[in-house]
Amino acid sequence: MNSGYNPWHGKVGNVHQIGGIETSVLDNGPGRGVRVAWIDTGAGLRYQVVLDRGMDISSAFYESHSLAWLSQVGITPPSPFSDKGLDWLRTFGGGLLTTCGLSHVGGPEEDNQGQRGLHGRISNNPAEIISIKQPDLLGGDLNMQLIGVVRESRVFGPHLVLKRTISGILGQPYLKITDEVINESNVEAPHMLLYHVNFGWPLVDEGSQIVWNGSWKSRDGDSHNRIFNSRNDFKRCPAPLDEHAGFGEDVAFIDPEVEGDNRSRAGIYNSSLGFALRMTFDKRQLPNLVNWQHWGENEYVTALEPGTHPPIGQAKAREEGSLILLKPGEKRTYDLMLDVLTDSKGLKSFTNTK
Repeated sequence: MNSGYNPWHGKVGNVHQIGGIETSVLDNGPGRGVRVAWIDTGAGLRYQVVLDRGMDISSAFYESHSLAWLSQVGITPPSPFSDKGLDWLRTFGGGLLTTCGLSHVGGPEEDNQGQRGLHGRISNNPAEIISIKQPDLLGGDLNMQLIGVVRESRVFGPHLVLKRTISGILGQPYLKITDEVINESNVEAPHMLLYHVNFGWPLVDEGSQIVWNGSWKSRDGDSHNRIFNSRNDFKRCPAPLDEHAGFGEDVAFIDPEVEGDNRSRAGIYNSSLGFALRMTFDKRQLPNLVNWQHWGENEYVTALEPGTHPPIGQAKAREEGSLILLKPGEKRTYDLMLDVLTDSKGLKSFTNTK
């Protein structure tokens, strides 16, 4: 319930004049037939949930400004058999959030446990929507939420089930994702999860600040990495780089710092636009953070990716003893929040500036 002052009180009778949740089906282009939901917070933040792609988030805007990077692939129907080699890239639409897992995060690999493609299967599975709650203006309950279930299953197991809740409050520019991952099989199941949060222009632009705190190393372990080295300001977005054409990219693995509330924070601040998009997560649930930088021409993106593991793959996680093995019936819960900061005090605190 929200008991604060609302400027629309006594002036609006239909909640959709302000915001809420609207579902639809795309009817043209590669995404024809895909179910989506637009969620409008009524506070400048609105975003598109792709119900048929693991309830991931595609487009997102704050006022007139796009927040997310959209790949040239765009929205495509779920392809549950795009789980070999690099096939995942054929359906990777980017978007504000692409979920990686639930049992593998990292590059293609094969071992005596099986064959796994890039970043797992979950984002290529449709959700069963079990609840849509709209804000109730007249009743004073401004909470809204969308709940669905996504399955990563096969005969003889394992059967991993993702129950996702996307929630917010009308009049406040934030969204919260609460995920429950349950092993519904009768055998132990490996589990890895990573939230691939992709930021794009104009939020990401030359001079935008990439905000995170913690110790780090480049993925390749090279202290002379062209981006992640002590002589380079890798927390400022550069102009497009010729070196990042095609598969060009650079990646940092981060051990994120924890703040006083036991949460870690990261995001993007664009001082020219006057706002930041901040991400908050619980390090006890998601102990790792990745910063992907890919500054290719017309493919200009950086991602901040909290996860149970960095994208090292199931085989490496098993070898080093970090792979999560869920017992039958065991459940893990994860929380991720994204909010827009515009006030000077909040921006100074987030960006560690005076």
